[in-house]
Amino acid sequence: MDLLSNINIQFYIIAYLVGGIPFGLLLAKKFTSIDVRQSGSGSIGATNVLRVLKDSNPALAKKIAIATLLLDAFKGMSILFVALMLDLTQQTMWMIAILAVVGHCYSPYLKFEGGKGVATGMGVMLFMLPIETILAIIAWFITGKILKVSSLSSLIALITLILSSFIIHPDINEIRTHAPIIIIAFLILYKHVPNIIRLFTGKESKVV
Repeated sequence: MDLLSNINIQFYIIAYLVGGIPFGLLLAKKFTSIDVRQSGSGSIGATNVLRVLKDSNPALAKKIAIATLLLDAFKGMSILFVALMLDLTQQTMWMIAILAVVGHCYSPYLKFEGGKGVATGMGVMLFMLPIETILAIIAWFITGKILKVSSLSSLIALITLILSSFIIHPDINEIRTHAPIIIIAFLILYKHVPNIIRLFTGKESKVV
């Protein structure tokens, strides 16, 4: 019990549990009664929400997808904001960022299944490294508009984030390592393995 009284451990647990909230699944079920896990890529993220719901109600699908994107991004940011207000260390905040993404990718509420971590990763990285993340979002937006392939634009954004972090912040404040960024990137990349396979085989669907 002494371990659970440690504020860092408390925040780690909260980050994982809040990160695991499947907003896409909950919103889709509430407003359409559709389980997005049963169609498309099976993901609970905004892209699959849009893909699955747009045939029945395109306008509502777009609204739910946007809400999913924002809520998935905000859930990690909200924990980091509270941690910042309590003056927790940068080391602790980076671990919170990682665990929020882990929670989204491996949700305790979905038998450790989940989304691909893009929106939640974007949220925590926007809080921790805003300049690099804005550059990544710009890359994601441009490639998404041109290529219309969500997974590919997400991967290009991820590469942009990693490369720019080494250029803009060669030494991350206090922690002196890019390890948390690499860990988050690896989680997102690993969850995109099926998409990468479909990209190489020409079977990855576009978001129209």
